[in-house]
Amino acid sequence: MEASSTSLKRLKFGKLKVVRRRLLQRYEHQPFISCLAGFYSCRWKRYQRRRTEPGKCCCKMVNYLGSWSHISPPTPEVFGGSHTGVGERLNSWYLQQEPIQVEGCSRVGVCFHLYPLHPLTKILFSPYQITAPYLHIGAITIMVLLSWPVALHAIRADKKVVQVIIVGPYLAILLFLFLIPLGMYSPCIREMGTLGPKPALIGHRGAPMLAPENTEMSFQKTIEHGGDGLETDVTISYDGVPFLMHDSTLRRTTNIKEVYPNDTAQNAALFSWDALEELNAGTWFLKDKPFSCMGSLSRADQNQAMNQSIYKLSNFLRLADSQNKLVIFDLYRPPEKHPYRNSWINRTLEVILSESGIRPHLVLWLENDMRSFVQSVAPGFQQTMGSKAPVEDLLMDNIVKLNLAYTEMSSEDIRKYAEANITTNLYVVNEPWLFSLAWCSGAHSVTTNAVHTLKNLSQPLFLMTPQQYNIMWILTDLTSVLLISLIFALHW
Repeated sequence: MEASSTSLKRLKFGKLKVVRRRLLQRYEHQPFISCLAGFYSCRWKRYQRRRTEPGKCCCKMVNYLGSWSHISPPTPEVFGGSHTGVGERLNSWYLQQEPIQVEGCSRVGVCFHLYPLHPLTKILFSPYQITAPYLHIGAITIMVLLSWPVALHAIRADKKVVQVIIVGPYLAILLFLFLIPLGMYSPCIREMGTLGPKPALIGHRGAPMLAPENTEMSFQKTIEHGGDGLETDVTISYDGVPFLMHDSTLRRTTNIKEVYPNDTAQNAALFSWDALEELNAGTWFLKDKPFSCMGSLSRADQNQAMNQSIYKLSNFLRLADSQNKLVIFDLYRPPEKHPYRNSWINRTLEVILSESGIRPHLVLWLENDMRSFVQSVAPGFQQTMGSKAPVEDLLMDNIVKLNLAYTEMSSEDIRKYAEANITTNLYVVNEPWLFSLAWCSGAHSVTTNAVHTLKNLSQPLFLMTPQQYNIMWILTDLTSVLLISLIFALHW
């Protein structure tokens, strides 16, 4: 009788194991679970039943798949303005770096090589400042999904030590993610009524996504879409006519290859104004399409773009004055042996004050050379600095605005300067999330290629109150704890 009872128990236990195995097989055969299990322990076949050492990874297979951990170097266009050369040099520096000889294989079978952290870390990591609450939710979601293979291998491990090795780090990371909001900072998590005014929009070389940069059409487009100011670059021709050109040569933004094929490498400042007037400054835009996110132009806009020419500074200033728009520009000193090499600032001031007739308060004067002289002859200019400095030094030089790359400023810096009545303009801000970050941080204005899109934002993206985020945080943690508990209970 006792033997029969034991036999019956064994039969029931055997049936229970079969049911459990089939239940697990059902889930293991799902593509996502199969992928996770494969990366974790190289168990790629659907019906592979042989026991694999939990946590054992297959680096050779992953190496064949080319699973590298790296950050792509940013393109020079990230910097914009007159700092494109800096971007090119840093980009070249990054590509020449050798990877640190640290490599290994994680518990999920991902082999990695670590590259040295380069000076552009702030650029690459800045999205975390505004998307941190949502990245936290994403990280918790990933941990919930990983709980299935973790539980699977922990239960199948023969030794308690192996189970602790598998589950211990998982729970430690999970606990860290649960508590990380306690030390999280996002400028767009703020109390109601504390958000400052929307930053003014200054068109970077006009509206270069809608028209050829630094042309009359480009600045007209900025004005049409409600831009508050215009940014450009000023070079002086060989006969003393200031004109708008960002590059040192004319190859990229004109048809010089067709008109003056032997002078394509010559500095733009070494051409006379009569020679510059012969060039077309718009056909390249339709041919090269400098921005991947450019929309299709209407037939009228295409015809207008094809007929653009190099724009004179005096005409640019008259346009800005007629529309009551601020202007800011990088002023390039002519090369050696240029007639205006030593009188470039004087000639520019002559055009601004005498030829254009623009009201002085609309001019944000950025050039730092001969600043005292400029203040004496044009006291109405808004003196603007292109680098950070102590507040006392800025006030001594009558600086009222800073013009800086967004990677150089923090919310604390912006507040510190604002307390001294020094406003901040950040460049080049194109993406809505980055504009939202600048808005939440208190920036007064931004230079952008995308006035037409940023003008439509009525409030920052990801804006929420601390109370709303606390609710989101607690609900996420509770839901994840429930799901992970159910998954471990199912495997147990």
